[in-house]
Amino acid sequence: DRATEDLAAGDLDAVVTAPINKESMQAAGFPYTGHTEYFAAKSEGEATMIMCSEVLRVALATVHIPVERVAASLSKDALVEQLKALRQTLKQDFGVVEPRIAVLALNPHAGDGGLLGTEENDIIRPAVVEAYEGGVLAFGPMSADGLFASGAYAKYDAVLAMYHDQGLTPFKTLS
Repeated sequence: DRATEDLAAGDLDAVVTAPINKESMQAAGFPYTGHTEYFAAKSEGEATMIMCSEVLRVALATVHIPVERVAASLSKDALVEQLKALRQTLKQDFGVVEPRIAVLALNPHAGDGGLLGTEENDIIRPAVVEAYEGGVLAFGPMSADGLFASGAYAKYDAVLAMYHDQGLTPFKTLS
């Protein structure tokens, strides 16, 4: 709470968190599923979880929700706003002049033209196009396995993953 107050007052530039046991925290009365949700509620805004290392930056479109709810939680407008915010963060906080952002698909093989899901055509691609037209160098949707296995992630300043483990598993493996 004190760090959040100091951050809001401008006394801090950033807060670094460490892992917590969410089950224990909730049993003790902490009503949030994680730090990200806590900071969003305290700032009365939206927060984006970004994991950073020397080799990779990964942001998450959705955070601590069950996989069965991910698709329904995605929207074109929310993704556009997240891409704009991620671009601004990369410029302001990381000094990237004009960030290039890889956007992951939700489904295997980026949906295979709708055979494996329609979220890419219905939600993600339109968001990427709108963000790009608004000045965000966003590219995708891309298949997560192809982007990470090929090393192509290194061509981007950040990756926007659609859900927690899609982004954090490769981040933790590569970092």
